[in-house]
Amino acid sequence: MLSNKRLSIIIPVYNEETTIKDILKIVSGTELNYNWSKEIIVIDDKSTDCSWDSIIEFKQQNPSVNLEVIQHSYNKGKGAAIRSGIGKATGDYIIIQDADLEYNPREYNKLLLPIYENKADIVYGSRFMGGEPHRVLFYWHSVGNRFLTTLSNMFTNINLTDMETCYKVFKSDMIKSINLKEDKFGFEPEVTAKLAKLKSVRFYEVGISYYGRTYSEGKKINWKDGFRAIYCILRYNLFL
Repeated sequence: MLSNKRLSIIIPVYNEETTIKDILKIVSGTELNYNWSKEIIVIDDKSTDCSWDSIIEFKQQNPSVNLEVIQHSYNKGKGAAIRSGIGKATGDYIIIQDADLEYNPREYNKLLLPIYENKADIVYGSRFMGGEPHRVLFYWHSVGNRFLTTLSNMFTNINLTDMETCYKVFKSDMIKSINLKEDKFGFEPEVTAKLAKLKSVRFYEVGISYYGRTYSEGKKINWKDGFRAIYCILRYNLFL
């Protein structure tokens, strides 16, 4: 059993002023099982709204929270923000947390259970398995996600159901050992391809809930990111 570990929670932020304080409140208030501690690392990717001011205000109002804040000098993309967070992380394991309210931090312990039981090094939270609640949204998004996951699985030879999920828990030394390059949403297929090439890595999936947003509510990924994901699947599985 793996206890007394630290979890680094990386939160990339771009123009999330309406949700960032809420997500920080939920994340900081979530108790981890197994006697694990946590640190929170927020990376503002040069937001053009008041996200950064909200982050700083939360930090000032909650001095007891183990919170590290970073601001990029210009907008680089989600993948670049995650890399900045990984570079700052001091935990034994790392999880990615979007700054919106699509994913529920209260499910961290569900993701950590296979790690605590020493069954997994990498845990993905799948939106397409289990009986957790899901907001009903875009049909073609779900088709695209399943297509990209299937294509990725064909090259990695692992049977994921949700490669594109935000919720990924990494063993720190593993994620820090690979050279990540993608600055934007290509992070997901790139990190999956490169981790799958590591020797003896143990992947797990657990079902999670999902409360997706519409574009009017702030959703940012689009069809161009889907084509980039296909490119990344081919590139990082076949050539790098």
